[in-house]
Amino acid sequence: MKKENRSVVIWLLSGCVLLFLMVTVGGITRLTNSGLSMTDWHLVTDTFPPLTDAKWQQAFNQYKKFPEYQKINIHNDFQLSDYKFIYFWEWFHRFIGRIIGMVFLIPFIYFLIKKKLDRPTINKCIVLLGMGAFQGFLGWFMVRSGLIDNPDVSHFRLALHLTFAFITFAYTFWVALDLIYPERNNKIKTLQKIARYALVFLLIQIIYGGFVAGLNAGLIHNHWPLMGDGQFMHDSIFIEQKNLFLSFTEGKSGVQFIHRTLAYFVVALMVLLYYKSRKFSLNKGQSTGVNLLVILVFIQFVLGVFTLLYGVPLWLGLTHQINAFFLLSAMTYTLHRLSK
Repeated sequence: MKKENRSVVIWLLSGCVLLFLMVTVGGITRLTNSGLSMTDWHLVTDTFPPLTDAKWQQAFNQYKKFPEYQKINIHNDFQLSDYKFIYFWEWFHRFIGRIIGMVFLIPFIYFLIKKKLDRPTINKCIVLLGMGAFQGFLGWFMVRSGLIDNPDVSHFRLALHLTFAFITFAYTFWVALDLIYPERNNKIKTLQKIARYALVFLLIQIIYGGFVAGLNAGLIHNHWPLMGDGQFMHDSIFIEQKNLFLSFTEGKSGVQFIHRTLAYFVVALMVLLYYKSRKFSLNKGQSTGVNLLVILVFIQFVLGVFTLLYGVPLWLGLTHQINAFFLLSAMTYTLHRLSK
């Protein structure tokens, strides 16, 4: 890494850490059903939570006008103290988003003024800023879907919001890697091709992870390796929706089936990459990336199995999501080292 790029790399990696934190808090927000606690969006006045009892009561009364309270929590003896708990996680999630915006924008302007960015890096950073703004829109777009009639957000919008956060993180990490490793590797096209397929399947798996979370599909068929009743593909998949396409995109059983089946493909591709890599002379970075991928994908598989078997307890569901982040990081690093 060139000395003049050190501060820029630290800036980008700081953004990666914040994106990781935001997705982690987003996972807690989802698993604690906190996402619909803030029913409106104010850029300035929502920077801090209510500071007086009167303001808290006002926010709680506003929340009572929306479907989640009227259809679910009104029957659960839901009190102001319960509301404060779910409000905190949604507020904290949005607060980190504001911090990320400042961490990206202010140093970017500074680096522009100081002429520390070359033209390709400037273009990549502009893309990153656009991705960050779009991610904020997707968050609002997702929450809005749960404030009209249905007391839950659209699983399609949740998956889009989650997956785009992962992609934004991966692209930020890639830009940092371009500066950390300005020298070119020898491309290994065979491994590069497998790694690309692995990345595509991993992203599809992340999308379906969002579907499972949005539909609470992890709360059924809590068996492995079969879905229950001695069936690999449970009969309920064929009757829960009008056709298989809808079952595999909107049905709880169908979505869980795709998510658990895709896991085998992701593992197989990572193992294939490892096996094929033994035939090449890899440098240290390439070898480290491939080895780390295999370790993390097996950890992720085991975490997924236990998350399902135990009915998605908060700590296991969150650990499963966090390790997915580590796996995507290793995938991004490995593909970068095999490509450049």
